[in-house]
Amino acid sequence: MPTSAVPFLCFCLLTLVSIRDAAATAKATDQKLNVLFIISDDLTSTALSCYGNKVCQTPSIDRLAARGTRFTGAYCQGTFCGPSRASFMSGYYPHATGVLGYISPRKAIGDRATWSQHFKNSGYYTARVSKIFHMGVPGGIEEGSDGADDPASWTEKFNSQGPEWRAPGTGETLENNPDGKKPAVGGNTFVVVEADGDDLVHSDGRTAAKACELLAQHKDEPFFLAVGFVRPHVPFVAPRPYYAPFPFDQMTLPKKLEGDWDDIPKAGINYKTSLNMKMDLRRQRKAVGGYYASVAYMDAQVGKVLDALENSGLNEKTIVIFTSDHGYHLGEHDFWAKVSLHEESALVPLIISVPGRKPAVCSSFVELLDLYPAVSSLCGLNVPARIQGKDISPLLDDPSHQVRDAAFCVNGRGFLLREEKWAYIQYGEDAKKGVELFNMENDPNQYTNLADQPGFEKVVSRFKDKLASKLKTVRDNDLGK
Repeated sequence: MPTSAVPFLCFCLLTLVSIRDAAATAKATDQKLNVLFIISDDLTSTALSCYGNKVCQTPSIDRLAARGTRFTGAYCQGTFCGPSRASFMSGYYPHATGVLGYISPRKAIGDRATWSQHFKNSGYYTARVSKIFHMGVPGGIEEGSDGADDPASWTEKFNSQGPEWRAPGTGETLENNPDGKKPAVGGNTFVVVEADGDDLVHSDGRTAAKACELLAQHKDEPFFLAVGFVRPHVPFVAPRPYYAPFPFDQMTLPKKLEGDWDDIPKAGINYKTSLNMKMDLRRQRKAVGGYYASVAYMDAQVGKVLDALENSGLNEKTIVIFTSDHGYHLGEHDFWAKVSLHEESALVPLIISVPGRKPAVCSSFVELLDLYPAVSSLCGLNVPARIQGKDISPLLDDPSHQVRDAAFCVNGRGFLLREEKWAYIQYGEDAKKGVELFNMENDPNQYTNLADQPGFEKVVSRFKDKLASKLKTVRDNDLGK
């Protein structure tokens, strides 16, 4: 080969390499990120070991937190299932759609796209497994019915039928059963069942299995897979081995403060309390143990789905979100379950793992309503200007960034505005049913209501004005057009 030809040959080789690399980069850029949305039902962040629980270990959710961003200031928009799920799936606050119960938001939003429908319209395969929109638990799970689902949101949908409180095993009704004579009962009732059989006997085991199957089937196309686990929603049903780490007599209850309810408005006393449920200390401890067993069972199912994602080679192509529809009381203030606007009920766990983003912990305020615009943005989809959430994706690069100065939440009786220093709860738009104000720096457990104490009049007045302005903004939407 002539010496003069060598530089030309090198030039050609470099050009070919550059073209190959450019094509590979373009292909990687054009490839759509998948979305795996995992939601638990009635889960308080305080039950997760990645959020500090020392008794209830949740290694699968911890594994996701170790590679994603764990949010410590995430709030639901409704403190019970129906309005919360309708809100984050529709992209509107409950008082915008009027969905303050257990119905689909479809009538209110018309032909506007829900979160998953937006992805479906953009060429994604979209599927739900079990409970994403509201679905009755245990009734809907026993029947295997759709509940308040929205068919337009999905390419396919799958229900996960299970025996719930009828599962063979050792069961006890804890609620309104002071003499212990009542057998295990159905409905929205505190019942524990140490069940016989394996994970696949129950709804969540079947949900995990179906999710794993779908990940294998659709790994070569962009997908939005929504996986809804129903535990730890009552009844607290889990295979017997999950109960072993939580002997009931060793469970610790939250601190009980004498006269705790004295400064709480009547509207602020939760619908389920130790008093009206007639649960003595033994039953309260058993409720905590049953709840933790249900969380541990749910966590194991999350692990199966994460394993399937990894085994399908999808980790670097998939955004994974884990959250709950709202929080849960486990005896704080002698309150149980959801609905309350106190911290335990309004605060939710939220973990977002995005390929290429470093793990982090973010304390900035976010709302579940923000998932629709944030995940759309991360996947390169347009973010509809009409939806009421905010794009929180910048927080994944800079956890110190702030998108909101407060979080907003409702329960049908009242409203919560949660700022960094203050938690303000107002019952009724006119505040005639009472107000609560807590200094969250000095009183994070919300024991002392400052609303009627001298010296806090200006703070209360500011929040009343801020709430009125927020509600006006919420209602100023395009739904009537």
